[in-house]
Amino acid sequence: MRHTQLKRLILIGFMALSLLAFGLLSSAQQFGSGWVGSYYNVTDFSGAPVVSRADPQINFNFGNASPIPGLINASPFAVRWNGVQNLVAGTYRFIAVADGGVRVTVNGQVVIDNLVDSGTLQTRQADVVIAGGNVPIQVDFVQTTGNAAVQFYWDTAANLALTPSATAGPTFTPTNTSLPPIPPGALRATVIRASVLNVRSAPTLGGDIVGRILRGQTYQVVGRNQNATWFLLQLSERRAWAFGYYLFIDGNEFNAPVTSSLDGLGLPPGVSDTGVLAVTRSGLRLRAAPTVNSAQIGRVTWGAFVPLVGRSIDGGWYQIVWKGTVGWVASGYLEIRQGSLSNVPVVNP
Repeated sequence: MRHTQLKRLILIGFMALSLLAFGLLSSAQQFGSGWVGSYYNVTDFSGAPVVSRADPQINFNFGNASPIPGLINASPFAVRWNGVQNLVAGTYRFIAVADGGVRVTVNGQVVIDNLVDSGTLQTRQADVVIAGGNVPIQVDFVQTTGNAAVQFYWDTAANLALTPSATAGPTFTPTNTSLPPIPPGALRATVIRASVLNVRSAPTLGGDIVGRILRGQTYQVVGRNQNATWFLLQLSERRAWAFGYYLFIDGNEFNAPVTSSLDGLGLPPGVSDTGVLAVTRSGLRLRAAPTVNSAQIGRVTWGAFVPLVGRSIDGGWYQIVWKGTVGWVASGYLEIRQGSLSNVPVVNP
């Protein structure tokens, strides 16, 4: 009898969570969940993997280091991720951004096929019609030269207004940004390995694209991440992160100060930097207050990096900054990536 009651309580709990999610979520790009990564020290995926592990999403910047030190080579190596994703019927665009070779198989069909590591960061994509239901997806990644980075996600035709096309990669219209003055003696970075380079709000391929800079442009370096693979650049109106592989640094890059990942997020005046950075695990509605009944004041995309600047007394809501707006999101849909939650103050709205 008690077992039956427990099952009913669990079912009610899941139903309540589903209703809560319906009030909070909005469709946006998805990284999926439940991925199992199989890591190899060979690039043809032969034999048994050296190690397999659960990876919450396929969103990695390995740089020139081993993905699993002590077990996997820094170079060459390969990873095969498998996951079953529940998708509603429709047309989806699957996108792989990789510095390395990548192959994507959806429902047993290879939709992206380029396992050659060109040594440059490239975007590859494919539009696929999905009948709906549980969809097996496999992502193969190969690294043989230089740095290694890979990100895989998808979105729906409704969100992207897709026109099915065989053309690989998004097209951008580059605009020449005005170059800010650089103080004498400052560390400088010049774009050398890309015609157009995306700069981001955080030092990761998952960071939001906040601008684009062009080959030959030079900027002041004002910070770096811990292992000097990403650099914080001073643009005309803000700071933004750029992947170091595409830059020439005119001095010792390790002389740049290690900088908080939040420094590229542009906190509004009067908002304190807590040092805590989180990534969203779903598309979320940004609320004016920590309740589902409050007004929606924004829509936060899946996989976005956001600073935590406050929390509710019960821990159910986090106050974040999203595109210059301070608002509230449900805490269950965020994962803290940097800093300690104890540094985030309790806010009484």
